[in-house]
Amino acid sequence: MKINNEFAPHVIVVGAGFGGLRAVKALADAPVRVTLIDRNNFHLFQPLLYQVATAGLSADEIAYPVRGILRKQKNMNFLMSEVESIDLPNRKIITQQSILDYDYLILAVGSETNYFNNQSLEQHSFGVKDLREAKTIRNHILTQFEHAQTESDEQRRQAMLTFVIAGGGPTGVEMAGAIAELVKVLGKDYPDLNHDQVQIILLEGIDRLLAHLDPSLSSATIKALARKGVQVRVNTLVKDYDGKIIRLSQDQVLKANTLIWAAGVQAGKLVRGLSDQKLPQNRVKVLPTLQFPDDECVFLIGDAAYLPDQDGQALPMVAPVAMQQADLAVKNLLNMMNNQPLQPFQYKDWGSMATIGRNQAVAQLFGLRLRGWFAWLVWLFVHLMQLVGFRNRLLVLINWAWQYIFYDRAVRLIEKVPCD
Repeated sequence: MKINNEFAPHVIVVGAGFGGLRAVKALADAPVRVTLIDRNNFHLFQPLLYQVATAGLSADEIAYPVRGILRKQKNMNFLMSEVESIDLPNRKIITQQSILDYDYLILAVGSETNYFNNQSLEQHSFGVKDLREAKTIRNHILTQFEHAQTESDEQRRQAMLTFVIAGGGPTGVEMAGAIAELVKVLGKDYPDLNHDQVQIILLEGIDRLLAHLDPSLSSATIKALARKGVQVRVNTLVKDYDGKIIRLSQDQVLKANTLIWAAGVQAGKLVRGLSDQKLPQNRVKVLPTLQFPDDECVFLIGDAAYLPDQDGQALPMVAPVAMQQADLAVKNLLNMMNNQPLQPFQYKDWGSMATIGRNQAVAQLFGLRLRGWFAWLVWLFVHLMQLVGFRNRLLVLINWAWQYIFYDRAVRLIEKVPCD
C-alpha cells in the first residue's frame, strides 16, 4: 500500500544518480514518505558522457527528467536544489531553499573530479563529470579545429591540434578512442588542414591501462588505441598545466591547448566533512550494513562510501556497486522500522568493460576475457539497455547505427554553455 501522509516516516534521498534513483524506486511500496533531492532535474547516464563530449550523442539522449521517471510513484516528492549541509544531531537537511527534517537519510551523492589540490590543473584542464563539462569539451575541440584552419604559425597550430587525456582508466581510454574517431570525421570538414599534425596522447601514471582488468586486456587496449592513432604513455604523471604547456614527470613537456583530466575522482563534497578519517579518494567509511558509523539512521551508498571487499580493497566507484548498495540500504532501512536484523553488504561483481571505439572493446565478464568486435557488441547492448526511457534507447541506437554506417558524428555544434 502506497502512503503519502505527514505521519509516515520521512526518508530523504540525496542524489538522483544510479544509487539514489534505485533507492527511491525500491521505496515505492514502503509505508514512508520519500523526498528525493538533486541539483539537477534529470538523471544522467554518466557512462556515455564522453560521447556527448566528442559529438557522438546529444545531451538529451543520455539524460531523462527525474519527474518523468518517477511520476507514478505516489509516496515521492522531488526537490531540485543544492544541499548545502547536513545537521546529523538534529536530523535536518539544509538546502538552498529550505530546511527539511528526516527520519531516515540515504546519501547517494556520487563523486566529483579530483585534481589532487593542484590549482593549475583545476583551472586549465577539462573534467568529465557532468553535461556542462561534456559540452564544454565538445565546443573546445571543435573550436580548436576552427582556429587551426586559419592559424599561420605552425607551432601554434600544432598546439591547437594536440589533445591530451590524463588517466588510463575506462573514462580516459574511451575518451581517447572517441576523439580519434571524431578527428577522422573532422578530416572531411577541414580538408585544408594537415591532419598529420593532429596528436592524441593518453597519459597514465602506472605501467598499464585499465589496471582493474587482466594484463592481457590492458595490452590489447594499447594496441587498439595505437591503430587509431593514439599515443599511449605509461608511467607518466602530469605535474602542472598553464593552459598551453603540460609539464610531465621526468622533466618532459607537451605543448597543447587541451588537457582532459580523467585521472582521479573523489567523494562528493557534501559528505567529505562528515568524517575526520582520511581514506583513499576522500571516501567516508561505512558499516557493513551501509550505515554511517555515528548515526544508524543515515545510509551512505555509491561512490562516496568506503567499504572494503573480501580482499581488503575498496569497492570500485561504479554504477553496479551503487545500485546493489541501494537495494540493501532500503532493505536494512525497512528492517530497522520493523525491528528486524540488518544484513551486511556483499557485492556481486559481474565484470567490467571499456570501449575503445568502432568495433573495439575489452571486457572481463563472468571470468571470461573478451576483446575486439564481440566485446564491442556486448558493450553496446549493456549500455543501451541501461539507458532510461525507450525514446533515449531508440535515439542512441539510431545515432550509433548512423555513425557506424556513414562514419559521421551528428552533433558537431559549437554552442554557448551557460555558467553554473
